[in-house]
Amino acid sequence: MNLKKLGVLGLLLAGVVLFFALGLNQYLSLDALQASQDRLAQGYAESPWTVRATYFLLYVAVTSLSLPGAVILTLAGGALFGLGWGLLLVSFASSIGATLSFLIARFVLRDVVQARFSTRLEEINKGVEREGVFYLLSLRLVPLVPFFVINLAMGLTAMRTRTFYWASQLGMLAGTAVYVNAGTQLASIQSLRDVVSPALLGSFVLLGLFPLLARWVLNAVQKRRVYARWNAVRPKTFDRNLIVIGGGAGGLVSAYIAAVVKAKVTLVEAHKMGGDCLNYGCVPSKALIKSAKLAQQMRNGKTYGLHNAEPTFSFKAVMQRIHAIIAAIEPHDSVERYTGLGVEVLQGYAKIVNPWTVEIALNGGGKQVLTTRSIVIAAGARPFVPPLPGLDDVGYVTSDTLWDAFAKLDEIPKRLVVLGGGPIGCELAQAFARLGAQVTQVEMAPRIMLREDVEVSALATEALQKDGVQVLTGHKALRCERTGGEKVLVVEHGGAEKSIAFDQLLCAVGRSARLTGYGLEELGIPTHKTVQTNEYLQTIYPNIYAAGDVAGPFQFTHTASHQAWYAAVNALFGDFKKFKADYSVIPWATFIDPEVARVGLNEQDAKEQGVAYEVTKYGIDDLDRAIADSEAHGFVKVLTVPGKDKILGVTIVGSHAAELLAEYVLAMRHGLGLNKILGTIHTYPTLSEANKYAAGEWKRAHQPHALLEWVRKFHTWRRG
Repeated sequence: MNLKKLGVLGLLLAGVVLFFALGLNQYLSLDALQASQDRLAQGYAESPWTVRATYFLLYVAVTSLSLPGAVILTLAGGALFGLGWGLLLVSFASSIGATLSFLIARFVLRDVVQARFSTRLEEINKGVEREGVFYLLSLRLVPLVPFFVINLAMGLTAMRTRTFYWASQLGMLAGTAVYVNAGTQLASIQSLRDVVSPALLGSFVLLGLFPLLARWVLNAVQKRRVYARWNAVRPKTFDRNLIVIGGGAGGLVSAYIAAVVKAKVTLVEAHKMGGDCLNYGCVPSKALIKSAKLAQQMRNGKTYGLHNAEPTFSFKAVMQRIHAIIAAIEPHDSVERYTGLGVEVLQGYAKIVNPWTVEIALNGGGKQVLTTRSIVIAAGARPFVPPLPGLDDVGYVTSDTLWDAFAKLDEIPKRLVVLGGGPIGCELAQAFARLGAQVTQVEMAPRIMLREDVEVSALATEALQKDGVQVLTGHKALRCERTGGEKVLVVEHGGAEKSIAFDQLLCAVGRSARLTGYGLEELGIPTHKTVQTNEYLQTIYPNIYAAGDVAGPFQFTHTASHQAWYAAVNALFGDFKKFKADYSVIPWATFIDPEVARVGLNEQDAKEQGVAYEVTKYGIDDLDRAIADSEAHGFVKVLTVPGKDKILGVTIVGSHAAELLAEYVLAMRHGLGLNKILGTIHTYPTLSEANKYAAGEWKRAHQPHALLEWVRKFHTWRRG
């Protein structure tokens, strides 16, 4: 907190202390008001405008400083000025005073509170931005909540000052009128309980529900407007409770949930069940990485007391193993399994023709049209192919097509260029280099793995280079050419062009959501890189949802499954209760060697978001099990709230980092701090002890030195 804010806070506290020290509070009581009513009335008769102005300024001062006495002043307004002038003066004075109190709290405290509790307040700020007016009106209409508390609390949020003022002006009007009117009968009031009866309080509570009711009505009107052009085709009965488009992680989980709760559900998949993860992504890439890691360990046998041995292998056999692994996992996501669970699975292309009707062009020929109460779009994503001149001429593979394309090769590509320095590009570049390819990785950004901290990017670059990958950062791909019978990628770096010859080109520059062909354009559902949804995963049509890569903001299999729960439950039971998708604790990992795993904030995120943090770091090179495994490299880095053990985020670099991360994901999800991790027994010797030792590093940095000095003296005394 800067000196200016401390000065303002000091003046405010001095004013409040002075108010009570001088006994001014005794003048803002019902007895004092009744005793001085005649004298005040006489002064008002002699100088009406002076008394009105003085009263107005006094009211603003009392409310802006959150001093007790606003109710008495309101009664005084009715007693002195009558209902008309009294209501006018009190209404504006109370709103202006409340707004000043709001601004004082914002100026003095908001930055401190937001920095300290930013993660916890993020959802509150979003809620205030979206529906704050309704909540503020409800609170203002219910006088059970002290208004000064509302003023101060709202000042700590992101609510706009103008919005706060007019909502307060409108919301406090009913209560103000009651008290001003009571003030006109001041002589008959024995206590403040006489002003507001239980019946009147009950009326206020009902009145307070009005904004929430109004919101419900507005939502109903909006819903009616959205569906207006489709009312003529709305079916009276429905063939299905839910139709799910897409058989990847998001679609499979959505359909599974619907079947479990006995809904009638149809899952439509145009190509392969299991989606990208099973067929092109997670499963085949991890199978490839395992083979590549074993090959690299054979080359480095001396590390384990063995002889170094150059691995000899058939690349075709490596690719066959990958396809065999896909086939072994395939039954988990098969048509037969889901049919057995109670899901109708149709193989074909689905198109939404109106909010309740889906037309399916079946792969075997013909069409089927089904009506449904709700729809979940889980169409996934595809590799993004950059518009490079000459790319089609030289040919390329993507992270989707390489598995079939390379399975036809007898040998691994001698020279492989990988476009892209993100997780997919890094994983594949390292794996193919370990299997003997000469790999050049081209990234336009100044470093690979740009979303990670700089030190993590540096370690990843070092690991790839150690395995033979030529990592070219800051290189922009310009075009592809055929030169002298060779395929060439032309890049630009530092203003100069450079040519890179290759046998195969792998595009791994990201993935884009599948948005076309599903009827979204015809229905007017907004799309910008992803299907636009609200916090419940609803599109502009409340019965049409999206989940997984097609909805964003994350492109992970586990987040697709996570979103699918919300989409399915909201689609089936949203008329009774809807759940907001929770992205507060999202883990992810890049499976290079050493692995990089993260949950929550890293340092660059915290700096960008202005979140205060402390860093605790434990080097895995000191861990017994890592040393025994000859895997003694990497670290555990934990970001915490300054001075507290509350975890803001964790980055782990090292062997099995993704597995080690799970403990922190659990801790963050359930609000457990580093003290709880430190107090948990971890098996020795395991890599998981790294988490305990990281917590121990935090504990050592926060030792109660003053207390320990007294303990030292105590032990000295005990020795005599």
